[in-house]
Amino acid sequence: MHAVFLDFGSVSTGSDLDVGPLLECLPNLIVHDSTVDNLVDERIAGCEVVLCNKAELTRARIEANPSLKLIALTATGVNNVDLVAARERGVAVCNIRDYCTASVVQHVFATLLGLTHSIREYDRALKDGEWEKGEQFTLLNFPIRELAGRTIGIVGFGVLGQGVARVAEAFGMRVLVANRPNGEPAPGRVDLDELLPQVDVLTLHCPITEATRGLIGAHELSQMRRDAVLINTARGGLVDAEALAHALRTGQIGGAAIDVLAQEPPVDGNPLLAADLPNLIVTPHIAWAAIEARQRAIDELAANVRDWLAGGRRGRVV
Repeated sequence: MHAVFLDFGSVSTGSDLDVGPLLECLPNLIVHDSTVDNLVDERIAGCEVVLCNKAELTRARIEANPSLKLIALTATGVNNVDLVAARERGVAVCNIRDYCTASVVQHVFATLLGLTHSIREYDRALKDGEWEKGEQFTLLNFPIRELAGRTIGIVGFGVLGQGVARVAEAFGMRVLVANRPNGEPAPGRVDLDELLPQVDVLTLHCPITEATRGLIGAHELSQMRRDAVLINTARGGLVDAEALAHALRTGQIGGAAIDVLAQEPPVDGNPLLAADLPNLIVTPHIAWAAIEARQRAIDELAANVRDWLAGGRRGRVV
């Protein structure tokens, strides 16, 4: 069976993962670390199975490959695949889920604690010799806040949001959950406009849809407390980057930790990459990327392929 992995390098740094489970079910698999868009057509030609993470599989590509039978993704999001075309052509599509929850939850609290404990600022002060010059045994140059007793608002209460809630409660935080944007109200949840003025921390874990694109903009940021923190490990398009940059510069909110941008990599720049933004942590889409999570992604991918070969529907979205 002809099979190709278009962008293995988006999951692995080279030899840090065990690909044995994949090769057991696809012994003729051709693996590419990356595939630029103008090489996708050539590399998927004649393949029955295409594995990928972010490579675009458009209607034209699906229709041009009558041998194609399975598209298996090493991600939960499926926006890079034309699902309608796949369904019309009888091409199975599967994704993976709940493979990086622990990693994302760790990242949320790593960045939150970094901001609330001023870790970077104290580290910088120490390296600049401030401690040696101090008159006390400690430095109190930057504010430190406890999480206990503070309120965290969660937008998107699937597996990830629920994982964050459990850890927040262990820290002694109060948890508020937002209703789905433009969705029906759910028991125990509140609308975003009601949630925003109450929270000390707002964390996003929802997908990018027409209802959520630009969900956090100037209006929403103006409703938040001046010392509140925004964390986004979901999708860059959920947040208006210009509005957030302005809110940070003017002290409208207390800080932010952003792991995702609307364009990745940000070859055209982004307002959140400016050097003068205070109390901002930006990371290159790594919340999910613990080695255990990445190995789990490969194992889940292999399990989906094995099941498909046996006639099953594990992980199927089409």
